[in-house]
Amino acid sequence: MDGFSGNSGVIVLAATNRPDVLDSALLRPGRFDRQVTVDRPDVAGRVKILQVHSRGKALAKDVDFDKIARRTPGFTGADLQNLMNEAAILAARRDLKEISKDEIADALERIIAGPEKKNAVVSEEKKKLVAYHEAGHALVGALMPEYDPVAKISIIPRGQAGGLTFFAPSEERLESGLYSRSYLENQMAVALGGRVAEEVIFGQDNVTTGTSNDFMQVSRVARQMVERFGFSKKLDRLPLAGVVEIHSWDNRCLHKKIIPWQPLI
Repeated sequence: MDGFSGNSGVIVLAATNRPDVLDSALLRPGRFDRQVTVDRPDVAGRVKILQVHSRGKALAKDVDFDKIARRTPGFTGADLQNLMNEAAILAARRDLKEISKDEIADALERIIAGPEKKNAVVSEEKKKLVAYHEAGHALVGALMPEYDPVAKISIIPRGQAGGLTFFAPSEERLESGLYSRSYLENQMAVALGGRVAEEVIFGQDNVTTGTSNDFMQVSRVARQMVERFGFSKKLDRLPLAGVVEIHSWDNRCLHKKIIPWQPLI
């Protein structure tokens, strides 16, 4: 860096999660001109990080770091540290001398979906409804040829959700950031699986508002497919972002009663 002699042995390092907001003056030659991108750890890296953050913690023999690493794609080092700390807290609450795979699995679900509402009073009718709804998500996901495998289904309330279906995301897709059209279409189908299950079991007149978040997810994916990824046949497969001003384009479409991502749904 400017101002230090060439043999002083001083190296200046800095880290940021927002390189896009750095002043260009900081990055010019002689300053922070050498940039190193640190990606999220892969499976092997997560195993090593888990081993580090498990030091000083008593672990049961059934704890398998490789299996944990494969269930945590996209996790950072801080995320994995938090996972092991949460598992240790759960073990202490359960008066256990060791952390088992159950505590780690419960800690992982807590981090991803929030704490369980174990004391919530849920009627048998609602449990049945939630069970069919979540089974709809899982069944559609399991039947899709190109989709993530089902990891777990739960009807225990967490946060605002009455139940949850967990899918194990593909390590390759997460690392590459590349998603095919068929995968995104499958993602929308899986999100709608809960609503379809309600219609099949309880009838169209008895479906609930529990699908509101599912509809929001479907709309978001369909809109991205048109605006960002150019997956619309009506628009000659050209993405809209950067071509036209989106709000103005939205108004013109609404005036003509055209919603170009609707055919995708």
